[in-house]
Amino acid sequence: MFAAWAALVSLPAPVALPEPMREFRAAWVATVANIDWPSKPGLTTPQLKAELVAIADLAQELKLNALIFQVRPHADAMYASKLEPWSPYITGQTGKAPSPLFDPLQTMIELCHARGIELHAWFNPYRAWHPRSPGTIPDEHVAKTNPDSVKKYGEYLWMDPGDTFVQKRTHDVMMDVATRYDLDGIHIDDYFYPYPVRGQDFPDEPSWQASLKEKHGLSRSDWRRRNVDRFIEKYYKELKKAKPWVKFGISPFGIYRPGIPKGIQAGVDQYEGLYADALKWFELGWCDYYTPQLYWPIEQTPQSYPVLLDWWVSVNKAGRHLWPGNFTSRLNPSDGAWKFDQLKRQIELTREKVKHPGNVHFSFKAFSNNWADVTGSLIEGLYSKPALVPAFPWLDAKPPKAPHVSYKVEGDQWTVTWKPGDSEDHGVALVNYETAQGWSETEIVGRTKDKASFWTMATGTPTRIAVRLADRNGNVSEPTVVPAG
Repeated sequence: MFAAWAALVSLPAPVALPEPMREFRAAWVATVANIDWPSKPGLTTPQLKAELVAIADLAQELKLNALIFQVRPHADAMYASKLEPWSPYITGQTGKAPSPLFDPLQTMIELCHARGIELHAWFNPYRAWHPRSPGTIPDEHVAKTNPDSVKKYGEYLWMDPGDTFVQKRTHDVMMDVATRYDLDGIHIDDYFYPYPVRGQDFPDEPSWQASLKEKHGLSRSDWRRRNVDRFIEKYYKELKKAKPWVKFGISPFGIYRPGIPKGIQAGVDQYEGLYADALKWFELGWCDYYTPQLYWPIEQTPQSYPVLLDWWVSVNKAGRHLWPGNFTSRLNPSDGAWKFDQLKRQIELTREKVKHPGNVHFSFKAFSNNWADVTGSLIEGLYSKPALVPAFPWLDAKPPKAPHVSYKVEGDQWTVTWKPGDSEDHGVALVNYETAQGWSETEIVGRTKDKASFWTMATGTPTRIAVRLADRNGNVSEPTVVPAG
């Protein structure tokens, strides 16, 4: 056994390290109605943690590089919050903490980061209560503390987006999580004003009447859109002031408006029904990545996946990342809807049409249940090699300094350890080792707070080891190359 501390060594000019593919590979982990986690309310803390570990382990096996974890299903919290009560999907009762106490969001962050996976916190901005929620509404819930701001619409309760209290409450909740947790992203879904209920208009008369004092001259539809516009613009700007490296993602309904592009049909007009001007936000760059939910098959002409993807690519004036959402759960054999080939071709189309590609899968249970052998097919095919999340040059284009590297050998096991070369907290590490056959494929390795380790059982004795660091926005350092032996 021996150990050696390495000095910084420049990589010889004729030698190039293998570069990993750049692609966003993510899945939504839905907690509302216990879709993905936890499997049911009332599990013990060890069971809850074990299910999170299983999700993180499977994500790593699939070579996903991000998970989008739902932390606010409806004015509740999958984390320790002073602003909103504990989610009922954990214990079966809103406001009841898991016992022994643990923080699911913090646990998921640590599990993901150790595996080289980003963790994005997913919020529903306005939903206040779901009909499938277990238990009853407690006194500390917003429906009880601020009943004038919460409206019954259909079977749900909704916070009124035009209410000034709601606007501040949702903003404060999302900023609280962004500032207190070591997140990689903040994510909101397609529920702005609620999906229309036939024969009912959303009951926001009090906030509409209050707004008329401004003499804004807007129609009610334009006023509703302005309410959502203001929330998104303000949150994006405030997030960048607080933590500029935390990405903001939006996942709107996949069709902007019926007839756009030509021939596309939709059952809902999100512009007039959800009062979401999804095109405006994208064109003005009030986000870092966009994930329109393209949940239809390639061959379904009125909602064709490639036609819609082409249109979203064409309107990306701000140059933000476009990573469509895929309805991977349609692989469920009980639906009889999709075969794996449909998903495969959608991913291939995304890679073909998007400059810096990526896909987000709804939802993780498609992988947990391995419908249509999706996990094995991806691992052996499209996701057989690791991928690095694309860079965000509008946030930061400066690469970190090369890391400090050391290693030790015990038998034929090599342990390589590194620390950042500067004060910037890195995202993942890229590790290669050289043998007589050349450089190995790049391994993407996770991190702890201040160091990470890489273990390999090399076929032959390595001659050199190279480590690069990627920062939180995907910029990659120069390598530190150490001679082995």
